[in-house]
Amino acid sequence: MTSTRDRSAIGDPEAQPASPRRFPAVLRLLPWAVLLGIVVFALLLTGDNRRSAVLGIVQGLGEFLPISSSAHLIVVPWLFGWVAPGSFLNSQTYDVALHMGTLLALLGFFWRDWVNLLLNAHRPRTEQGRLLRLLVVASVPGAAIGFVLDRLAEDYFRDKYLVIAAALVVMGIVLYLVDRRAQSNDDIGQISWGKALLIGFAQCLAFVPGVSRSGSTMTMGRALGLSRETAARFAFLMATPITAGAGLLKLGDLDTAALGYASFWIGIGISFVVGVLAIGFLLSYLKRNSFLPFVLYRIALAVVIVTVYAARQ
Repeated sequence: MTSTRDRSAIGDPEAQPASPRRFPAVLRLLPWAVLLGIVVFALLLTGDNRRSAVLGIVQGLGEFLPISSSAHLIVVPWLFGWVAPGSFLNSQTYDVALHMGTLLALLGFFWRDWVNLLLNAHRPRTEQGRLLRLLVVASVPGAAIGFVLDRLAEDYFRDKYLVIAAALVVMGIVLYLVDRRAQSNDDIGQISWGKALLIGFAQCLAFVPGVSRSGSTMTMGRALGLSRETAARFAFLMATPITAGAGLLKLGDLDTAALGYASFWIGIGISFVVGVLAIGFLLSYLKRNSFLPFVLYRIALAVVIVTVYAARQ
């Protein structure tokens, strides 16, 4: 007797299609439980360790969700009064820790993708070989401009809170309008050389805190006809060499004495774990949902910034 499974394999019209595998509810809730655990852990710490943990959470979420990590790393210490000259948390060394954490998150989540890309580097006509070359093309504008402007932009915008608020609102509205009007839902195989280059130039806008690297690249991807999930995946893959480059540039500012600070390793560890959770969440979320919640959050944060700024004047 032929089983239902066998009939399905040979095309029997009476066969019932196999139901899609669903993860148990406890596994679907696991990432949220891990994130909650990290938040509780951060609150149990004290001093620079607590602040390091909070900023690690902020970096892990902000680097990959379209809400701008650079804006949050400026605004959060300002809101909570953590801006103290000479503090380890305001040093380039701590920036190195956060960048290394999010780089590890990218490599940890996409390591299989990068292994396949590199193994096919010598085969430009394969999908993976072509994608690797597209990522190289897309990374050139950000790498070139970042080498010149990264430190200047970082110093200039550190206390420009109203500019950051404006960037949060403007980029949020642009993201919403582009996403709403996007007609196509192309996959990663439809990315052309020109599209890759335009997405790379869009990444350069992220040197203004509040724009968001992931937000600007996903917006351009949607404008060029990519599906939400494809735009996000390409943005994350493209972020890997840029994040690695930024980390290498900042290694020259690393104070080796900081390697003995618990807060240095807390920043790396928490931004890594939260970053992995953020990447997985966004890729899953965008399969069926829009960017609207992130747009509303950006506007709400901008209102908070303007209100606090006005109250402190």
